[in-house]
Amino acid sequence: MKIGVIREGKNPPDKRTPFTPSALKEMQDTFGSQLSVYVASSSSRCYSDAEYRAQGITVVEDISVADILFGVKEVPVSQLIPGKTYFFFSHTIKKQPGNKGLLQAILAHSIRLIDYEVLKNPSGARVVAFGRWAGIVGAYNAFWTYGKKTGLFDLRRAGECRDLDELKIELKKVALPPIKIVVTGTGRVGKGVLEVLTILGVPQLAPADFLKKDIPEAVFVCLSSADYSRRKSDGGYEQADFYANPEGYESDFLKFAEVGEILIAAAFWNPNAPRLFELEAIHSPKFSISVIADITCDIDGSIPTTRRATTILDPVYDVDRISAEEIPPFGKQNSISVMAIDNLPCELPREASAEFSRQLRDWVVPQLDKEHSSILEKATLARDGDLTLEFMYLKDYVSEEESPSHA
Repeated sequence: MKIGVIREGKNPPDKRTPFTPSALKEMQDTFGSQLSVYVASSSSRCYSDAEYRAQGITVVEDISVADILFGVKEVPVSQLIPGKTYFFFSHTIKKQPGNKGLLQAILAHSIRLIDYEVLKNPSGARVVAFGRWAGIVGAYNAFWTYGKKTGLFDLRRAGECRDLDELKIELKKVALPPIKIVVTGTGRVGKGVLEVLTILGVPQLAPADFLKKDIPEAVFVCLSSADYSRRKSDGGYEQADFYANPEGYESDFLKFAEVGEILIAAAFWNPNAPRLFELEAIHSPKFSISVIADITCDIDGSIPTTRRATTILDPVYDVDRISAEEIPPFGKQNSISVMAIDNLPCELPREASAEFSRQLRDWVVPQLDKEHSSILEKATLARDGDLTLEFMYLKDYVSEEESPSHA
């Protein structure tokens, strides 16, 4: 096997890496002469070329010598190497318009694409993800945004902290009034959010108490889809039915929006499921949410105020409650401030990369030399110039006329 770690090509470059230097050294020691490892030289990666060389890893300018290429974010079309096997987050499985050209180019170049997002164990749970770190940094940024909006406290940016320990020290500056915080999502991302709320010592309430009780301190509620979704026909909820027929449900979230001030959105969203709320809802004086940290960052998705992704350098924009138009951040006290960074783990890239690397070591690397791996097969979107059976639903998406974008 010849494995390569690509140079991240999206602009601005992603600082994360799928494999740390120590992880690659461990792989080389395990496989011996059966494995050759190459790392594309990069000045922006969170681990330097020198750190890889110190572990005996070959650093190259041209990564085409490798057969299996690992990255993090989408690979620009101009940088794709025909005929290779790629692992990265393609952001195409929901038919995202901005990446249609990327998938078209992958098919045109007969590339095998294995998407991290659909790598799952036999029970159907994802095995590699940056979700915990997205949750931690996203929650931190929610309070950074709230501090900027209210002037109650001032935090350094997460990316200015050396590591999680330093970020925890920074959180000691947070001084919250008796507000209510709404968290959606109970998966990896949601658990990362809860880590931050635990550090802050914010008590958790059950949904019923959150809605009814007035508490003289900041509190939060963590909602699953059962708490804010109801069947259109009878107002009921059954998880299996919701997953099978999401279009048969409607949102019952507004009751939480009428008492909450901060919304931290960390729940996976099926495009066939109802949105959390519709844009018209923000016009109502009853809609009390003033800060939204949309960790999911589905553009025009479950959170309709998420019109676009924000960046680490420019993390927040506001939405005017009357016009529903974007305005400068913190432009009005009564506007809604939206944080929608789509690469949150990049603010703590070394720790996020180390955990991701361990997941790849445990779940993916052992599959690479197998003649048939069900884990890899089920996560393969494209091969030999065509979509695989599992992802044939993307056929109309890639058939639409469009020249390949920069992706």
